[in-house]
Amino acid sequence: MGYTSEKNIQIIISLLKAHNIKKIVISPGATNITFVASIQDDDWFEKYSSVDERSAAYIACGLAAQSGEPVVISCTGATASRNYYPGLTEAFYRGLPILALTASQVFSHMDQYFDQMLDRTQIAKDIAKHSVSLDVVKDNDDEWDVVNKVNMALLALKSDGGGPVHINYAQVYSKDFSTEKLPDFRVIKKLLVNDEFPKIPHGKIAIYVGSHAKWSNELLCLVDNFCKIYDAVVFGDNTSNYKGEFGCLSQLLVQDSKGNEPFVVPDILNVDLLIHIGYVSGEKSKIKAKKVWRVHEDGKLRNVFKNCNYIFQMSEVEFFKHYQKGNSNSTHYIAECNKLYENLYNKIPELPFSNIWCAMMMSKKMPKNSVLHLGILNTLRSWNFFRIPKDVECYANVGGFGIDGCVSSLVGASIADKNRIFIGIVGDLAFFYDMNVIGNKIVGNNFRLMIINNGEGVEFRNYSHMANVVLKDKADEFVSAKGHYGKKSKTLIRDYAKALGFTYMSAENKDEFLAMYEDFLEDKPKENPVIFEIFINSIDESNALKIMRNI
Repeated sequence: MGYTSEKNIQIIISLLKAHNIKKIVISPGATNITFVASIQDDDWFEKYSSVDERSAAYIACGLAAQSGEPVVISCTGATASRNYYPGLTEAFYRGLPILALTASQVFSHMDQYFDQMLDRTQIAKDIAKHSVSLDVVKDNDDEWDVVNKVNMALLALKSDGGGPVHINYAQVYSKDFSTEKLPDFRVIKKLLVNDEFPKIPHGKIAIYVGSHAKWSNELLCLVDNFCKIYDAVVFGDNTSNYKGEFGCLSQLLVQDSKGNEPFVVPDILNVDLLIHIGYVSGEKSKIKAKKVWRVHEDGKLRNVFKNCNYIFQMSEVEFFKHYQKGNSNSTHYIAECNKLYENLYNKIPELPFSNIWCAMMMSKKMPKNSVLHLGILNTLRSWNFFRIPKDVECYANVGGFGIDGCVSSLVGASIADKNRIFIGIVGDLAFFYDMNVIGNKIVGNNFRLMIINNGEGVEFRNYSHMANVVLKDKADEFVSAKGHYGKKSKTLIRDYAKALGFTYMSAENKDEFLAMYEDFLEDKPKENPVIFEIFINSIDESNALKIMRNI
């Protein structure tokens, strides 16, 4: 008999083999029949039968403790899995690598009074250190999700001291066992600092940096030397805070497509290896990578590029220290990236008065050693088209990615260092959502806030956004929230700011902006904190973005 046609079960079996997990204690039943029937003729596995699930779990404890290997226990639906609790509790407090593989009907049957259908979404804290649920695989996204979850579950068996792990999988009782050879699914391995490291492959090598705190000099030197040795490039947006010689903003390199795909991704962004560090990025990068290595001390899978095959559980410094040997001193790749960026930058035509145009004017004239805080979505994207000076730090609330605290985060940062200028750029909705914070007396004279007031959530009226494409002007009523907060009142923010002791500035066109923005960017603290309100038309904002994406 061959393997089941059910893809999630194929993934489990294939990855058990890839992670060299052979021992399985099987309890009888119908719900796990597709898994059991798929492995019972596969001599690669060591299979043992136990009718009582309580005994099966304890058999696994003894087998794992004596052999030093992970052991799988497989049971049917209904209350069978409940009988694993005593043995898994034993395994939890002894750090024994037991994988409880519990079979289920499709998850839509839960809580609907289908017979033998239990809710396994909540388990006791001390029976498994990691628990996942695998739905039936219907498309590529489902497959990607299941592959991720199975890999992480299998890695958890021996990670951080080891212990029991739970996989609950749905199945449809397929009678098709015609699969003779299991497909190869992506295997994810975890490495610690003293493990043997893989070699850097030949081809295009890149580092992608998500949002990142200020870099230490040691890390910066290690990364720059790595790039010299391997002819590598550092991609990311301004919140990466990478200030070395090998950085490239990749957002400008991606252009609109007139074909079937939404974007044209240049070949320069197709890499053989991408090393992913940092946290969430608001850039929504279009980089394609054959292999992705994730480096972080938490050792967790962050598979935003959907192709991770190694997790390095260590600091970035420890990782890059390992790859410092080599004689190459090539800068071909970064030169190619810079050439493309400069070529596109130099082709930027006249832009409408917009957030993007303001960012282009301001990006090269930021105060020395200042700190820039960007609102999410439209503002962050507008600034990520342009390089900022290397002595300027850049942050955005991309962790939760909400508009609710952009101004408050700027205030908090500005009181931490009174000797530096802190500049925030936010949209009108983000400001009004968070406007109460500037009434606090802690706001100092190193605080400067630019408000891009277009009278709505302009992100939803951009030419390519689904809300604008589908709803058009009807998006104004609810989706983009047009008409709130004074309907672009010329006095509302002005009077509020002045009443709080702020210096207030405003501009409604390019000439007014150009007459004031250098004063706003002065590199010395002013007498009062400053608010600079920019009144912009959402149509001009959308057109500016369209121009940038169609250079």
